[in-house]
Amino acid sequence: MRHVYYRADRLARPKTGLPVSALHPRLGWCDARGDANYNRVVALPYPASHERLWRKDCLYDVVILLGYNDWPRSQGRGSAIFMHLARAGYSPTEGCVAVSLEHMLRILEQVSPGDAVRIT
Repeated sequence: MRHVYYRADRLARPKTGLPVSALHPRLGWCDARGDANYNRVVALPYPASHERLWRKDCLYDVVILLGYNDWPRSQGRGSAIFMHLARAGYSPTEGCVAVSLEHMLRILEQVSPGDAVRIT
């Protein structure tokens, strides 16, 4: 677990031992294979393929960067693999880990830099 982003317009700053930053509308995440910023946060507008981190739904009201494929990065191995809030009914994600807001806040209170999520 590397870093937490959250929507300060919707939630209070989460209590956690991880570094925390407030999201803003110009943040994105590059998912373009071959781009120098592949699997990195980028400022929008951005010319290559990217995902917006500021969403109308609540999925990214709290996001933990999991550190998947970030050091070293391998092009095409996966990008934007986060822990974020779950949709109603816990419908599938596109490769992320999703939990309820209640569980996310409880997890954040217990983690520190260097902690990891183990997916089995």
